[in-house]
Amino acid sequence: MEHRGPKRIEKGTPRIPPNLADYEALRRSFGWDDARRELAGLLGGGLNMGYEAVDRHADGPLAAKLAIRWLDKAGAVRDFTFADLKAQTGRFANVLKNLGVEKGDRVFVLMGRVPELYFAVLGALRHGAVVSPLFSAFGPEPVKARLTIGAGKVLVTTATLYRRKVEPVRAELPTLQHVLVLPDEGGTFPEGTLNLLELLAGAPEEFQTAATQPEDPALLHFTSGTTGKPKGALHVHDAVTEHRITGRWALDLHDDDVFWCTADPGWVTGMSYGILSPLANGVTSIVDEADFDARRWYRILAEQKVSVWYTAPTAIRMMMKAGADLAKQQTFPALRFIASVGEPLNPEAVFWGLDAFGLPIHDNWWQTETGGIMIANFAALDIKPGSMGRPIPGVEVMLAKRDEAGNVSPVTKPGEEGEIAIRTGWPSMFRTYLHEEERYRKCFAGDWYFSGDLATCDAEGYFWFMGRVDDVIKSAGHLIGPFEVESALMEHPAVAEAGVIGKPEPVAGEIVKAFVALKHGYEDTPALHRDLLGFARKRLGPAVAPREIDIVPTLPRTRSGKIMRRLLKARELGLPEGDTSTLESGA
Repeated sequence: MEHRGPKRIEKGTPRIPPNLADYEALRRSFGWDDARRELAGLLGGGLNMGYEAVDRHADGPLAAKLAIRWLDKAGAVRDFTFADLKAQTGRFANVLKNLGVEKGDRVFVLMGRVPELYFAVLGALRHGAVVSPLFSAFGPEPVKARLTIGAGKVLVTTATLYRRKVEPVRAELPTLQHVLVLPDEGGTFPEGTLNLLELLAGAPEEFQTAATQPEDPALLHFTSGTTGKPKGALHVHDAVTEHRITGRWALDLHDDDVFWCTADPGWVTGMSYGILSPLANGVTSIVDEADFDARRWYRILAEQKVSVWYTAPTAIRMMMKAGADLAKQQTFPALRFIASVGEPLNPEAVFWGLDAFGLPIHDNWWQTETGGIMIANFAALDIKPGSMGRPIPGVEVMLAKRDEAGNVSPVTKPGEEGEIAIRTGWPSMFRTYLHEEERYRKCFAGDWYFSGDLATCDAEGYFWFMGRVDDVIKSAGHLIGPFEVESALMEHPAVAEAGVIGKPEPVAGEIVKAFVALKHGYEDTPALHRDLLGFARKRLGPAVAPREIDIVPTLPRTRSGKIMRRLLKARELGLPEGDTSTLESGA
């Protein structure tokens, strides 16, 4: 498939030497114990995420260093040093202790990006509780489902969110003993809850971080399945080993960086790389309370002197929609590295980064289940636009096919499609789906975790995403990955985003059908339909190009930005929509 622009973006000369300078040498020599030795650890061989993110720095030379700069919606700024974080998280840990919360109890957090969210997450980890973040835009039913599966004992939220999301289902949550609420601006808080600010003010700062072990549970992340209830993926304290080192390698974090991860902590990216990775690396983070706004984001990048920026393809496409000229109204002298995750990054977006910032965007791949970055485009390697990159050191990835009996056949030919499989043993791998051990076991064959994502691998070891196993389109004997078709359509100047499905057809089995949303200034006309069909056919060839294209106002996306192809297909065919708890409102 052809793309506008070069097929390779050479690494050039980085502004500062990359942390991962010799990829091949490190791949040969690295072992996870090497990364564990770089952690502080606890006396007696214990390990605690909260300690690695907070105590080790607050008790050392970084105590006065800026850990988090928080920007509120109105533009006010609050700064927190590592010493400040230790004091505030110690208060929260003592609140839990005073409430009788024990090691391993589950503490759910349902908040926007306010400082108290970070105090609660890190304080609960220091206490030894298991933290489960919830996205603040969830409705009452998704909140109830997750609290029920996770047997939540404590919920930390705001008065507004409690009234809207929790109060309607509170009577259906028998395990929920304590609700800690951040009062409204007027200072009110609902009946049957505890005032979080009063509890924090009355708790001491000093707290000895719990002596957790590397395999003790630490994080419970929920991920939606194609059908049925959400899955609770459980991660352990040893995951911080990977959070820290992949921040150094895949995001090229250096000690003096100012880092901005735009992901909400309600999602795994916002937890692993919005909180734990930068803090474990002793790096300053920017946290923005406000929702996406292109002008605001450009202003933050410029004014806060962000040097490393980690965001999502959806946000990048929204900024592309606003035009590169908007970016050029600002200058970004500090910005040196941009990375993206959440769904595959279209080649056009990589080139747009060059146009808007003078920097390519480095895609990477991982999942809720992997807990950390698995495949990345590194600062010291060339970028192939559209590729996920190469595996991180310490992780062995293969492409394979599994039959119904569970037999595994590795894919050895470059360019041949297979399911991404990872040899078990990396620190941030999920340890179970809570209460669904059989579902968990089905993800594995021998020593390999099968991700459900299809990809190809070229002769140089770069991986290329094709689609989910259940998304792949089988048309007249061809296996077609929807991402390839979507990327081609996005090269058309009228297309803002695209979603592609397989539609049943008696002769071919399935045909490719595309749904596209247009950029501002373009209208749905018969001429544009014809032009889109011809454009795709020219780019992809008749066997792969869509036979049908619908122009729609918006595409259904999860709240984390992924296009829900299965929902497009269900609506097209009149099928049940399955679990839509993570669906963006109005989609």
